[in-house]
Amino acid sequence: MVVKPLPPIAGRGAPANPCPTRTGSPDREADGDWLDGAAEIDGDAPPLRTTVTVEHPKTIIARNSSPDIGFDRSINPYRGCEHGCIYCFARPTHAFHDLSPGLDFESRLFAKPGAAALLRRELAKRGYKPAPLAIGTNTDGYQPIEREWRITRQVIEVLAETRHPLLITTKSDRLLRDIDLLARMARDDLVGVAVSVTTLDPALARTLEPRAPHPRRRLAAIRALIDAGVPTQVNISPIIPAITDPEIEAIMAAAAEAGAIRASYILLRLPFEVAPLFRAWLAAHYPDRADKVMHIVQDIRGGRDNDPDFFSRMKGRGVWAQLIRTRVRRAARAHGLDGGFPPIRCDLFRPPERDGQMELF
Repeated sequence: MVVKPLPPIAGRGAPANPCPTRTGSPDREADGDWLDGAAEIDGDAPPLRTTVTVEHPKTIIARNSSPDIGFDRSINPYRGCEHGCIYCFARPTHAFHDLSPGLDFESRLFAKPGAAALLRRELAKRGYKPAPLAIGTNTDGYQPIEREWRITRQVIEVLAETRHPLLITTKSDRLLRDIDLLARMARDDLVGVAVSVTTLDPALARTLEPRAPHPRRRLAAIRALIDAGVPTQVNISPIIPAITDPEIEAIMAAAAEAGAIRASYILLRLPFEVAPLFRAWLAAHYPDRADKVMHIVQDIRGGRDNDPDFFSRMKGRGVWAQLIRTRVRRAARAHGLDGGFPPIRCDLFRPPERDGQMELF
């Protein structure tokens, strides 16, 4: 799939809105739709607004058996993500709705307001065995619409009530609105947080992840969480060769100053439609080094744009991957960010009431 870029849209990350092809939907041609019609047909496009569709799933806990991640269950309060990060590996999931992984992914969102009730029901099932439940692994639970919908908070309220272990990954300081719940859970070793910091350069951040909070606000969130007793690490994710990798050491230093207890990283992943979208973004913002970036990416990914294999998909392989791995390890060691994460307790779980009654045993 070749992505034809649109003129830059302020506050949006994707340079185009290509239609899904894996689901059998044909590519659209200009038909008067303002997103893909030519200016001479439609005139100036109206502002691109965020819309939210209510979704009513039957279950809310997603299970996985991936051997290279540290959890087997997660919750996604939302589909799509208004942060608009061009590199987001979750973009292709919008194709299953016959929506574009491009601008649709960051502007046509889905919310699950029944998530907390579904979670309560699933935790109350006989035989449920607790294990760390992750939020923010697909789309960010603290994206801008959480301000009004508060679905992530409602989910955490259930987890706090039942003393269920929780892992959070976010690139937003909006999670500080829930610091009361997180601090309470942290006192019982029930929660761990990872705050993603991709770059310290605000100009780069505005194009790379246009609706995510400023990098300095994320570092301030790390400090606030640590001060509240919530174990928090920095996640340098993704590392983009020749774009953000020069900042590895600086991000480590800033995270250590903010009080982070450890650091992790993931190399850029470009599954399915993300690859052509990222190529178009490079052509628009970094034409001087676009070929170099993709050459390194393909070297890391065994000659392809993406490597889906377990373990290597996160860290890559080859000389460039080893070089970045060495730099990360040295910087983490230099700043005291190479330790382990405190264990999350799973033995305090107490099931919620089932049909209005508590368990006898």
